Amino acid sequence: MLPRLLVDQILHHVRSSPELEVCGLIAASNGHPVRVIPITNVSPRPQQRFTMDPAAQIDAQRRMREQGESLFGIYHSHPHSPAEPSATDLEQAGYPEALYLIVSLDTPGAVEMRGFRLRGPTAVRVHLKI
Repeated sequence: MLPRLLVDQILHHVRSSPELEVCGLIAASNGHPVRVIPITNVSPRPQQRFTMDPAAQIDAQRRMREQGESLFGIYHSHPHSPAEPSATDLEQAGYPEALYLIVSLDTPGAVEMRGFRLRGPTAVRVHLKI
């Protein structure tokens, strides 16, 4: 279950840069999502891809460990494509235990958020409860 406050924070981050893919982490305490951590997208093509700033990602994960938190999820946006994992998303997914959230702004006037478990070339859609 994703708390409404965290969903709102993710959607705010996505809407703050509607032409770029934004990304971040979701921290959990005792298996429950508690915090959104936006991470800068350092991709040379941020309109089409996301690459988390490695130093910021490492720092965020270190802070999570120090606070007794774990990685719950990874989110990113698709400004001009559906909320489905791309071939690149599948190829670069490195945390099979994490929930991957994709937020699409592809449909004018609507925002779509979907959750997935990405394991190798396979994406399994997860029903999201808010």
